[in-house]
Amino acid sequence: MCNLFAQKTNFMKHLYYLIVAMLCCNFTIAQITITGNVVDDLGEPLPGATILEVGTSNGTTTDFDGNYSITVEDNASISASYVGYESFTVAVAGQDQINFSLEQGNQLDEVIVTSLGIKREKQALGYAVSEVSNEALEQRAEGDIGRVLTGKASGVQITNQSGLSGSGTSIVIRGFNSFSQGNQPLFIVDGIPFSSETNSQGNFVDGNNGSSRFLDIDPNNIEAVSVLKGLAAATLYGTQGRNGVILITTKSGSSASGEPSKNEITINSSYFNVEFASMPDYQMEYGNGFDQAFGWFFSNWGPSFQEGGPAGWGGQSSINGTISGTPGFLRHPYTTASSATGIPQILGAIGIDPNELYEWKPYDSVGQFFNPGHVFSNNINIRGATSDGSLNYNINYGNLEDVGFTPGNTVNRNTLSFGGNAKLSNNFTVGGTLNFTQTKFKTPPVAAGYGSNVGGEGASVFANVFYTPRSVDLMGLPFQNPVTGESIYYRQNNSIQHPLWTVNNAANIQNTNRVFGGANIAYGINDNLNLSYRYGIDVYSENNINYTNKGGKTGSIVNRNGIYETWNNTKSIYNHNFNLSGDYDIDDFGVTFNIGVDSRSDTYDRNGTRSTGQQVFGVLRHFNFEQQDEIQYLEKRNIVGAFGQAEIDYNRYVYLTLAARKDWVSNLSEENRSIIYPSASASFIPTSAFPEIKSDKLSFLKVRAGYGTSANFPFGYPISATLNLDTQSFIRNGGFIISNTSGSILGNPNLKPERIDEIEFGVEGRFFSNRLSMDLSIYNKKTNDLIISRPLDPSTGYTLTQTNIGLIENKGVELDLSMDWIRSDDGVNFSTSLNWSTNDAIVIDLGEDTDRIVYAGFGTLGNAAIPGESLGSIIGSSITRSGASIEDSRWVGGDGGLIVNNQGSYDETFDPTIIGDANPDWIANISNSVSFKNLSLNFLFNFQAGGDIYSTTVATLLGRGLTTDTLDRELSFILPGINNGQPNTKQINNSTFYFSNVLYGPDEMRIYDATHWRLGEVSLSYNLPKRILDNTPFGNISITASGFNLFFDAINMPDGTNFDPNIAGVGVGNGRGFDFLNGPSAKRYGASVKLTF
Repeated sequence: MCNLFAQKTNFMKHLYYLIVAMLCCNFTIAQITITGNVVDDLGEPLPGATILEVGTSNGTTTDFDGNYSITVEDNASISASYVGYESFTVAVAGQDQINFSLEQGNQLDEVIVTSLGIKREKQALGYAVSEVSNEALEQRAEGDIGRVLTGKASGVQITNQSGLSGSGTSIVIRGFNSFSQGNQPLFIVDGIPFSSETNSQGNFVDGNNGSSRFLDIDPNNIEAVSVLKGLAAATLYGTQGRNGVILITTKSGSSASGEPSKNEITINSSYFNVEFASMPDYQMEYGNGFDQAFGWFFSNWGPSFQEGGPAGWGGQSSINGTISGTPGFLRHPYTTASSATGIPQILGAIGIDPNELYEWKPYDSVGQFFNPGHVFSNNINIRGATSDGSLNYNINYGNLEDVGFTPGNTVNRNTLSFGGNAKLSNNFTVGGTLNFTQTKFKTPPVAAGYGSNVGGEGASVFANVFYTPRSVDLMGLPFQNPVTGESIYYRQNNSIQHPLWTVNNAANIQNTNRVFGGANIAYGINDNLNLSYRYGIDVYSENNINYTNKGGKTGSIVNRNGIYETWNNTKSIYNHNFNLSGDYDIDDFGVTFNIGVDSRSDTYDRNGTRSTGQQVFGVLRHFNFEQQDEIQYLEKRNIVGAFGQAEIDYNRYVYLTLAARKDWVSNLSEENRSIIYPSASASFIPTSAFPEIKSDKLSFLKVRAGYGTSANFPFGYPISATLNLDTQSFIRNGGFIISNTSGSILGNPNLKPERIDEIEFGVEGRFFSNRLSMDLSIYNKKTNDLIISRPLDPSTGYTLTQTNIGLIENKGVELDLSMDWIRSDDGVNFSTSLNWSTNDAIVIDLGEDTDRIVYAGFGTLGNAAIPGESLGSIIGSSITRSGASIEDSRWVGGDGGLIVNNQGSYDETFDPTIIGDANPDWIANISNSVSFKNLSLNFLFNFQAGGDIYSTTVATLLGRGLTTDTLDRELSFILPGINNGQPNTKQINNSTFYFSNVLYGPDEMRIYDATHWRLGEVSLSYNLPKRILDNTPFGNISITASGFNLFFDAINMPDGTNFDPNIAGVGVGNGRGFDFLNGPSAKRYGASVKLTF
């Protein structure tokens, strides 16, 4: 019995071992590890592509080289997918290596970052969003992300303040909504509000240099940019998003994706030349003087450089040897200067002989004054993640050295950023970014010039350069009195400031240190609900210096006696955001929602000292100045908002989004400080609802509509009356008298925010096997309750108060087209993208007793809001007309009733009227890409049709007789028009026409059509083949040669002026269509190398 039991036990043991062995064998056979790679249709690797075992949650992602490894069942199928590409599925069937080549698919299915960082499929959106990838941003010659974005998104108009490196940049999305409040968009960087204002160092008259603070962002550190254009898109940002939103995801902020499973280092290094792009075509035949007679004047209407002929120098005693003793030479201008200038007394000290002569010939003064500069940019990015993506990091460092073509103009920037994200085991996810930027900007001053020195308090490096007479050797004439330090120049009374003195004795400096970033924590309550909190901070300290040594010859007496200003602008933004989000699938419906609260606190604090009356030349310390005045200003504002958004989709072809936000803003009275912004948008995809309509001709179709609202809250303290305390009001008995006076503006406790409503319709589609794509948007915005400054009777003790009245209507169309002309896997590829937009903002109402409000420029020459007219209207003095309107009869288009006075010049009507419209008819940008294997060529053209500009630069070049446009000067002119009721026949000479009419006649004469086109960007890139890099540490090496703003043509401007109308002559603000000798534009060209390993 015992033996039987033992045998049975032994049998059971063997049976157990057999079963275990069979199970192990079966398990081994059922599992298989597959490796491979995923590439696009051009053979380029797709990092972050998803590999999934079909029917399971088992998956992985590809590394930076597109490689993957996954273990699956032998009888399984695996799929590869990537945003913007068609997914592909393969049966394993015993294979241990499977490679995928994904075709470009329906790119409208891509995921878009929207308000508050919420990611949604593009096909679900009921509003327009433009995306710009890092390929279109990095390795650019501009360090200003605003300028880098030029031409890359429809409906976005970008204008440079000048060609100075580091100068301000104006960005306007979908036109102007207001003329009393700001129109610049909201910047959001990695989910955190980012202060992007331009802190000018004064007004445009006296000089307003200053960088736009988005200069603190390194474009090489940007992963992607999303532009939210309409109010339906920006509802969750409330009042902050009223002018559109630019969402920037940095490479540090993108580390939250968790996709890379490999450490990677990328280095970008670029070098570019920076040159004067808009050099006028100066004539080389006539020199200094007036009416063909020589004189040391501002103007260039003097004798020719030829001895013979009616205008030849042979008839000029100053040049023909009668005075100098040598034909073709004058006495040196410093030897003939008035003794009151002190110049004759220092001739020996500046190396000039009292009998020195000066050759009568053309000099290239302007060309030699502006020297080629350079841009040297380096960026290193280190990123990586664990194999499962639970922990990832990103470190980025960038350095920019930008030396402009204008002497004394430099920008230096250093940026350092960190980012990371971690998925914890308890359903928590934590992450954050931290950025530090140091930006140093320096430039000579730029004040408004009017063709004869400057008109304001300050100086301008440009104003006295462009109209240098051709016979004046700017670079060869000493510029400084070695005894007093004051400026010396060719005018016999020394009444013009030498540009080299300006460069060496005056400057505007901004040194900015900035910290911005944030931290976030999220908790996954369950598979459907997620609770998150984000804290954001943005603080910059901007140290400003503005100085001019005494001895200048331009601007106010105060400026000529020396000024020294030092002040600090500190701006801080603190942001808190709580958000509960949910995602549910209920039968055929998908439902997602976000509910939360958001707070933002802004503080702007300015402190400094302004000193005047320099005692010892060249000593820039406050103790060396006679008088000091404080520079102080403080502004605070808090915003608290509650928001909610729900998205519902039906079978992924009908989408509805409902959203609302309520803001409470601290600087208005309690009854007016809060407002609710509702919005709704919907999209419908017929090609998904009715698959039978899809074909090779129609790949995708979507129609959408949206309605959104926002409000424009004022800044400062508009409801309060203010008190002005002046400790140095005036002097009595040798001492300062302290005064306390009421401010000039009466606070209005009933002031409300401006209310903005917008409706938008759109159509998106892809055609001809996805070769042609289209995105069309039509919108209409209305701004009600405009905040307007109204005059008050002085007897009230105040001069102005703010009130709500008026209406602006803003309509526009945006069109994006993309066409793949040629597509092949290993041959030539050619594609074209077009974005086109038009916008028209009309002032509908300003109240019963207001017919116009001048909101920028001067009271008699500026931008004005006039009911029934464009918000871009330019007003000024005009040519007197007999019955006909200005719009029907421009001076360049024929007589049309233009009145000519008895001197043969145009009669001027000084009462300001509309003389132009700065708003362009339309803007278009066309980009082209041609590639063959590893070689690619890209070029971008920018176009603007219409839009007027008041240009002092053009008028000065003509009025002073400098460019080739003015060569026809020895004959008389007859202006088209009417004189004493008859067609005008009065003859005038060159100076009367160009000087007295074009330069100093009616303002209308200085209005020009700003239509232009330019070659905005061009680049040629080569990627080294993978086979060459296989045995090297590099994963990729690319070399790029590129140029920016290489050519432009303002087709309706006088050809010889070569004027670039892309300029914001009154600074970054609501003014537009003006140029007051604000400076030329720049062109940049060079090479870049990108290394990845």
